[in-house]
Amino acid sequence: MARQTGEGRRRAWLIAPSVLTIGFFMLVPVAIMAAISFMERGSGGGVSWGSFTSEPYVQFLFERDLDDSLLLNTDYLQIFFRSIWLAALTTVLTLAVGLPTALFMALQPERRRNILIFLVTIPFWTNLLVRNYAWILLLRNNGLIDQVLMGLGLRNEPMGVLYSTFSIAVGLTYTFMPFMVLPIYASLEKMDWRLVEAAYDLGADRWRALRRVVIPLAMPGIAAGCILVFIPCLGAFVTPELLGGGKALMIGNLIQSQFGAARNWPFGAALSMALLAAVLLAMMFYLWRYRRAPGAA
Repeated sequence: MARQTGEGRRRAWLIAPSVLTIGFFMLVPVAIMAAISFMERGSGGGVSWGSFTSEPYVQFLFERDLDDSLLLNTDYLQIFFRSIWLAALTTVLTLAVGLPTALFMALQPERRRNILIFLVTIPFWTNLLVRNYAWILLLRNNGLIDQVLMGLGLRNEPMGVLYSTFSIAVGLTYTFMPFMVLPIYASLEKMDWRLVEAAYDLGADRWRALRRVVIPLAMPGIAAGCILVFIPCLGAFVTPELLGGGKALMIGNLIQSQFGAARNWPFGAALSMALLAAVLLAMMFYLWRYRRAPGAA
C-alpha cells in the first residue's frame, strides 16, 4: 500500500509542471476574458475596470433605441451562423476529398506511403499568410485560373470569385485539408484489410465493402478529422480577412475588430466566450458520439 502511495506521489510530481503550465497559460487567460466580458467599455475604449454589467452579451442580440428600449439586432448572429456554416462546409469538402486521398495512401506500399505523407505535410512548411496570397494570385480577376479558362475558350470574362464566400471556402478547405487526411490515414493504415477480402468473399461489391467495412473502421479518424477541421475554422481569421476582403465577416474577424479599431474589449470578450461555448458544444457532441458508438455497435 505504501509503495503504491509512493508511486502515485511520483506520478503527481511528474505531471505537476504540465498541469501548472496548462492552468496558467489556458485557464487564467480564459478567466480574465470571462471577467472582461461582464465589464463596461471605457470612455476612451478598452475596459472600465470594476463596473460589472451584462450589456456585452445583450449587445450580441439587441441594440438600444433612443428611449433605451431593446430592439432585436441579428447582424452579429448572422456573422456567427455564417462562421458555423463555412466551418461545416469546409469540413464536408475536406472530408469529401480527404477520405479518398487517405484511402489511396493506405493502399500504397509502405515506401510510397512515406512519400505521400511527406507531400501532404509540405504546405505546413510555408507560412499561412504566403499560402493565402498565393490563392489571391490564382483567384483574382485575370489571374492564372481566369487566363487558363479564357485561353481554353471556356469563359469570355473573368469569374470574379475573389473576395467572396466561395474564395473563403476554397482557402479554408486548402488550409485544413491535411488535418482531415492524416487522422483518417492513421485509422486506415492500422486496418486489417483481410476484412475487406472477407466482404468480397461474402458477395459484397466495392461500394458495399467501403460502406460496411472501411468507413466504420475509419470512423474514429473521420471524427477526429472533422473536429480538427471544424473547430479551427470557427475562429479562422487570416483566410477570411485576405480572401474575403471584409465582405464576408466571420466571428474571428469580428472579434479582432472589437479589440482593434472598435476598442470595445468587453464585447470582443463576450464574442470570444460565445465562440468558446460553440467549440465546447462541438467537443461534447464528439465525445457523446465517440462514447456511444462502441456501445451501439
